[in-house]
Amino acid sequence: MATWLCVKRCGACCHLDPTERPELEDYLCAEELEIYLSLVGADGWCIHFDRENRDCRIYSARPRFCRVRADVFQDLYGVEPEELNDFAIDCCQQQIEGVYGDRSPEMERFNAAVGWEEESGSGE
Repeated sequence: MATWLCVKRCGACCHLDPTERPELEDYLCAEELEIYLSLVGADGWCIHFDRENRDCRIYSARPRFCRVRADVFQDLYGVEPEELNDFAIDCCQQQIEGVYGDRSPEMERFNAAVGWEEESGSGE
């Protein structure tokens, strides 16, 4: 069974371009939306993303919406705690694909780290 985890030196989730996330207002309150938008740099990446090391410079103090926790995902997205693992894996795969591509080294590293394998005959 695949188990979600944050893969070091990825940072796909730090690509915050709001034009690629039109549903932001659906799940962030006004205060969180303001914080989110304040983090977006001119290039669409979080201003706290360290491009050289490909990690977050404020990880321990990052906003709530940047945290993959059952209470956060239930509150923001209505994801039940028992669904968090699969939901988080799917979210990461979608974001990695959008930022780096579905055959990228980042996608390969993520899938290997979480133990995810495509099921044969899935039609994909």
